[in-house]
Amino acid sequence: MTTLPRLHWSTLGDDTGGLEHRWASLWDVTVDRSASPALAPRDVDLWVIRAKGAWPPPELNRMMAEVGALPILLGLKPGDAPLDPKALAEWGSLGSVRWGILGPEPPMPGLRPRSGTTTQLSASQALAFGLVGASPAMQEVLARARAAAATRATVLLLGESGTGKEVIARAIHRMSAEAAQPFVAVHCGAIPENLLESELFGYNKGAFTDARKDTPGKFREAHGGTIFLDEVGTMPLGAQVRLLRVLQEREVQPLGGGAPVKVEVRVVTASNVDLWKKVQDGSFREDLFYRLEVVPITLPPLRARREEIPFLAQHFLNRKAREHGLYPKALHPSVDPVLMAQPWPGNVRQLENAIERAIVLSSTRPVLTREDFAFLAERMEEAPAGHPAPVAAAPVPSAFEPPPSTAGFSLDLPAEGLDLNQVVSDMEKTLMLQSLAITRGNKKRAADLLGLKRTTFLEKMKRLDLEDGENVEATE
Repeated sequence: MTTLPRLHWSTLGDDTGGLEHRWASLWDVTVDRSASPALAPRDVDLWVIRAKGAWPPPELNRMMAEVGALPILLGLKPGDAPLDPKALAEWGSLGSVRWGILGPEPPMPGLRPRSGTTTQLSASQALAFGLVGASPAMQEVLARARAAAATRATVLLLGESGTGKEVIARAIHRMSAEAAQPFVAVHCGAIPENLLESELFGYNKGAFTDARKDTPGKFREAHGGTIFLDEVGTMPLGAQVRLLRVLQEREVQPLGGGAPVKVEVRVVTASNVDLWKKVQDGSFREDLFYRLEVVPITLPPLRARREEIPFLAQHFLNRKAREHGLYPKALHPSVDPVLMAQPWPGNVRQLENAIERAIVLSSTRPVLTREDFAFLAERMEEAPAGHPAPVAAAPVPSAFEPPPSTAGFSLDLPAEGLDLNQVVSDMEKTLMLQSLAITRGNKKRAADLLGLKRTTFLEKMKRLDLEDGENVEATE
């Protein structure tokens, strides 16, 4: 007997209209009818939440660290206005989220399925911040980030370029009690040395030529929230002295004189170079180094956490398709080992760019295959000095192994015999559900994947009880 995937429906007190019985042909449905959402069971395959109002209920926000990276479907009733992008982004901070109209047609599995053997991911570890915490190294990073978010302690983020230091800084801010306050990011290396101090600490009118009005500076803009200083190792010594005073006295002295201004701000800094070496060569103050290194967090390179690459790839796949206004695409299971075998010298940023390139060049095809990422092998044939070479045969954890091909499956005939028609029917149903999952429920594209005409595909759906007969011809 085929086991149905599990669907958990949080109705938030609304009437279901008996839809859970209409969906029973495709899903094993459980319903939570309470007005406040409770955490869905960890082993469900789709969590349907009634979308009421523009923003997620506070109860879900408070459960952010416990909400797993489950596919979430925001259910709208017929006649409800679609969710606007800002509201959908807020919901998206909870995990893998899309929205749809609740009707007689059962929801289709539309997001990457979560393997039962994969580490349960919290929203703060995954799609909300573009991070995944499947590896022990990233679990340690996220544990430190959560600990730092509960305080106003100064944080120093270390790691190679492209490992996601600003993403972690934003995650610390978002997980803190000051999440509603400003987050101000300053890239110190991009600001000329003679302008950095005025940019950070502000200035009074007449402090220098062209200072025509009082300007508060970034620290005062971030008052009550978080300031993120990227590439802090490039800061000139004069600015380092002023930064040390801010950290010690919690006050900013604007250029041009005047009374110091008190600021309450969390300081998060980042560097992709060894700051201690800069201390030893005299280009970075030792006392400032100790002030910044209260909570050091080192981000591992992507090649050290290959098991997270499929999750990150799916996250970027969904996000880049939305950014370019393209129909959602899927990754063929055979792509995972290809991506996991790459050295990724540019880390997460390089992976994001590779996914975007593959999406843009794949035209209207709904599924990205190994061929769409052939450029990675071409680029890495001669690895540049200082970067690791591609991994010839990276071991793929079982959780990410592609499912066995159905094209050449084998089946032993039991002694008592079997029902051939039922076996064929089950195989057809399995392949059709897989094609619908890959194409996000688009029946025309699913039919193309199976080499069928759309009408033939719809007839089979009706015959296999995958959809109500009266709705077959009206759906795409």
